[in-house]
Amino acid sequence: MAGRRVALGRRFGWLWAAYAVSSYGTMFGFGAFPLIAILVLHSGPTQVAALAAAGRAVGAVLAVPLGPWVEFRRKRPVMVAMDLARCAAMLSIPAAFALGWLTFVQLLVVSVVVAAANIAFRAASGAFLKTLVPPADLLVANSRFESTTWTATVVGPPLGGAAIGMFGPVTTVIADAVSYLLSALGIRAIGGTEPHPARNGAARLRPGDLLEGWRHILGHPALRSLFLNTISVNGLIMASEPLLAVLLLGRLGFAPWQYGLAFAAPCVGGLVGSRLARRLVARYGQHRVMLVSGGLRACWPLGLAFVQPGVPGLVLIIAVQLGLVTCMGVYSPVLATYQLDHTAPDRVARTLSAWSISSNASIAALTAAWGVLAAATSPRIAIAAAGVLLLATPLLLPRHETAPRNTTEQAASLT
Repeated sequence: MAGRRVALGRRFGWLWAAYAVSSYGTMFGFGAFPLIAILVLHSGPTQVAALAAAGRAVGAVLAVPLGPWVEFRRKRPVMVAMDLARCAAMLSIPAAFALGWLTFVQLLVVSVVVAAANIAFRAASGAFLKTLVPPADLLVANSRFESTTWTATVVGPPLGGAAIGMFGPVTTVIADAVSYLLSALGIRAIGGTEPHPARNGAARLRPGDLLEGWRHILGHPALRSLFLNTISVNGLIMASEPLLAVLLLGRLGFAPWQYGLAFAAPCVGGLVGSRLARRLVARYGQHRVMLVSGGLRACWPLGLAFVQPGVPGLVLIIAVQLGLVTCMGVYSPVLATYQLDHTAPDRVARTLSAWSISSNASIAALTAAWGVLAAATSPRIAIAAAGVLLLATPLLLPRHETAPRNTTEQAASLT
């Protein structure tokens, strides 16, 4: 049963295709903003960290009302609108660069728009997926998305690094913008009818709607534990990313293509992990797979603090990243499926928005803090500190399994 190929239909095929083209574009532009800040605007560690932090933080704040707004609207038009917004924002960078007007402030503004649109898009796509795919096939669908992400990550960064070397630093930004446009066209091609979501009570947005996602997460013991673990792990891993870019591209003298290769090659492990997720859940159960893979992913990043110049450093990064992304490849689709299984259909967008907003806020706060730490000490010491703290995050994972609630009853109980 676990090994059979599951057909999810033409409409899912278009959704998957749209996701794929967007993922390939994003991975082709991997690290584009830090690279532009470092190579074009000559920014230092503090500015690069601030770029990563401010975009996520302000984007998360802007996304707070977007969750309820998305919840009570048809999801496909929202997804198309967010794709077009991201496309327009990204295209403003090469336009400003060509005219000699590109500034650090513009990079900040674009990162804010993209961060807010990302949250709204993910909330809408998660809610749409739950209506498109039978509950028994959600893990299959999420595993396919996850495998696509890691495949794109294998191919995109090396090609993007080569493109930057040959054609300049904004080349990959153009490709990313075009991928959002193609994604919008793919979502439009899904077809079919999508009823306008009904809501009880007043048509206007109520203050309580803004907090409904967090109420659901914090009121569910297992979701609460997974939520706290996720925002901690994501925050600590992502806080090290701009510092690692500064360390590798600046002090250790890695070329952009080497930087891309170091993070692309190990993503084969993510592809393998995502393809194994369904089989592992069928054999060992959802809870055990989340507990083991979620705990193991925290053990690897400390190794990045010991990276050295040249081939030895490249090999070390690839080895560490291979272990990390293999665990993430298993964990992420299982977590995404668990979220949908334990959330009522009329709470999905708000729950996923709350989750993404909190994750982005955590990443922003820790990235800013680690930028200050790196400026006060060194990027290597800050990376090591994040790795040490990550070792404690498995303590936040849920110890007991929780069966999915009947989502209809859950919706009624929360109304």
